[in-house]
Amino acid sequence: MGERYRHVVSVLARVLVLNLIVAVSKLVLGYVTGAVSVVSDGFHSLTDCFSNLGAMVGVRVARKPPDHDHPYGHRKYETIAAAAIAGFLIVVMIEIIETAWGRFRAGTSPEVTPMVFAVMAGTIGINLLVTRYERRAGVRLSSEVLLADAMHTQSDVWTSMAVIAALTGAALGYPVLDPLAAVIVVAFIGRAAWEIFRSTSEVLSDHIVIPEGQVRDVVMSVPHVMGCHEIRTRGSRDFVFLDLHIWMAAETQLDAAHGISHVVKDRLMATFPQIGDAVIHLEPPPREDDPRNLT
Repeated sequence: MGERYRHVVSVLARVLVLNLIVAVSKLVLGYVTGAVSVVSDGFHSLTDCFSNLGAMVGVRVARKPPDHDHPYGHRKYETIAAAAIAGFLIVVMIEIIETAWGRFRAGTSPEVTPMVFAVMAGTIGINLLVTRYERRAGVRLSSEVLLADAMHTQSDVWTSMAVIAALTGAALGYPVLDPLAAVIVVAFIGRAAWEIFRSTSEVLSDHIVIPEGQVRDVVMSVPHVMGCHEIRTRGSRDFVFLDLHIWMAAETQLDAAHGISHVVKDRLMATFPQIGDAVIHLEPPPREDDPRNLT
């Protein structure tokens, strides 16, 4: 786990440098040309930098081993850091809407030059590389924070393309397209925020991680196990906590039953390497009239 966290932080550090280059380029370009759409896109990219920093802090906390106050470890701090990214997005949405409304009322037109299109195209290229790199690393390392940040960066690509379209319209004599493009930016940001909230809330609300049927199939493959129920999983995709009850014959001696439970646990953890710990409760099979026979 320590090696995994080190790789996640390393990815975030590299992405932070690239995001900073993109954000500064857009903000300088936007303020020089007076294009509110470019400034808005620059603020969107700047939140990438803040979310990278927040994620790095969250990951460093998440790597701490279990302690007296956190017997299940600190893994959910990484999920909390991913949720914080969505919080940054909401803040920037409000800022963009206020700026776009002010520009719409003023009715001013931005200065559109070939340099504007060149810079915007360059930032799109960088964001595409970052998105692909971060998503592949997120899948490889099973990191919600990297996947969430990749989703955030991908939204930058779409918003930048909308900004280029708006600037083209402004150059053709339709300056109103500049603040309207800022509204499109808000829509893309809002969608990214919703997707991040949805994925992180599943972890924080202890949504099931491994389907019950898959766990039951593994358990029932162990000799002398007569059945199982109360199967529950929670946690993140890469670090799952599992607990369940297994049935064994009532005459089974305690040491034998204990040994069988370890076989069950070892087989489960071999089948599902993402299981961090499994708690198994032993009990005799229910009577015929017991409602548990229906599970």
